[in-house]
Amino acid sequence: MKNNRRDFLRLTGLAGTGLLTGLTSSANVSLRNGEKVYSPGPPRFNMSGYAAPKLDTVRVAIIGLGNRGSGAVKRLSKIGGLEIKALCDVRPEKAAAAKKSIENTAQKPELYTAGENDWKKICERKDIDLIYITTPWHLHTPMALYAMEHQKHAASEVPVALTLEECWQLVETSEKTRRHCMILENCCYDFFELLTLNMARQGYFGEIMHGEGAYIHDLLQANFKKDSYYDMWRLKENFHNGNLYPTHGLGPIAQVLNINRGDRMDYLVSMSNNDFMMGPLAKELAVKDDFYKPYVNKIFRGNMNTTTIRTFNGKTIMIQHDVSSPRPYSRLHTFSGTKGVAQKYPAPARIAQSHERWLTEEELKEVEQKYQPPIVKKVGELAKQVGGHGGMDFLMDWRMIDCLRNGLPLDLDVYDAALWSSITPLSQKSLTNRSNSIDVPDFTRGAWKTNAPVDISLEKGGNTKVVL
Repeated sequence: MKNNRRDFLRLTGLAGTGLLTGLTSSANVSLRNGEKVYSPGPPRFNMSGYAAPKLDTVRVAIIGLGNRGSGAVKRLSKIGGLEIKALCDVRPEKAAAAKKSIENTAQKPELYTAGENDWKKICERKDIDLIYITTPWHLHTPMALYAMEHQKHAASEVPVALTLEECWQLVETSEKTRRHCMILENCCYDFFELLTLNMARQGYFGEIMHGEGAYIHDLLQANFKKDSYYDMWRLKENFHNGNLYPTHGLGPIAQVLNINRGDRMDYLVSMSNNDFMMGPLAKELAVKDDFYKPYVNKIFRGNMNTTTIRTFNGKTIMIQHDVSSPRPYSRLHTFSGTKGVAQKYPAPARIAQSHERWLTEEELKEVEQKYQPPIVKKVGELAKQVGGHGGMDFLMDWRMIDCLRNGLPLDLDVYDAALWSSITPLSQKSLTNRSNSIDVPDFTRGAWKTNAPVDISLEKGGNTKVVL
């Protein structure tokens, strides 16, 4: 899909309304004061806490075999009760390399490399249960929708959607088909995030009042490097302003605050500075290389976006996004409660129950031993051996497959996928209105009041093996 086509779909909202895939929707699209408004239909079924039928063996296909996809292939091959049935990429060499990386395993996937729409053939197969999507962002929603419409569970890299229309279409399609749509938010499975979530569940921090998350990662040179991302897609995403990548920081904080499960986001305000980095670099590179000339006259997003959110229960969240400034990596992951505070960045991670001091290293070790989550006890060390951002990628994959094999609800459901992804278009809308507040849709349509918090106890399941 060409970039001008992608931008048209984003601006008009057609990418997620079913017009791309031929899907029907119970929603209506209308004009209100000159603005297109998407009105979702009535809820069909509550996917929060939904347990799909057990799958003794989860048959998986991976679409997109670049930076994220190639790693996913290796990780998934280490999980018992899983069969990799197909690998797909528009670049045959990427598919061949991914298959070669697991040639010493029992996995014998078929390759799909015959053009931009070959992935549809995979979704149409009868012998696949899960479509694992690691393509450029603008393809996530169309692929997830097509997968669910063909009775497959979908798991998508972040963000899962780029427009509010796409968010609602994902929700409605998941409810209609009763197929999971999981957001592959690996940061929810990092070790400190799991630890502090477990502590919060057991009341260590009291009532959580405020949380902070971020994606601060200097990708300036990587985004401009010719071979970093296929067709320079990630650089081109930066033509759009707002918080383009909110979920890494937001996901773990949303879980701690029980968002969609006892509380919901009410409204947000977003603000960005100007671009002081990307435009100047484009001009600098274009002097020496004509390849970069098309980027010289582009307007890039502001370097730092800060979005603040207030919840229905009066809690607050701050989410930041900056991928073009020379700052050390940070996801912040800070939250404060009535009895304590946790802060991951800057390292080392810290916990306190008083304003007077942080826990000592020895005290922190005692807390870690006492509150170590069951999933970390079970496969934490194995996850570190397999790898993927220190093991959190594997914990995410293992947990998803274990839930599918045992017929358990997923930790991250379609409402999380829609809500966390919606921060991008909502922040953009706030920015175009001089940072005025913007209402956040309730994708659960009221079910947040009774939905149960995420259960990571492993009281059920936990029997999926790791094959090293």
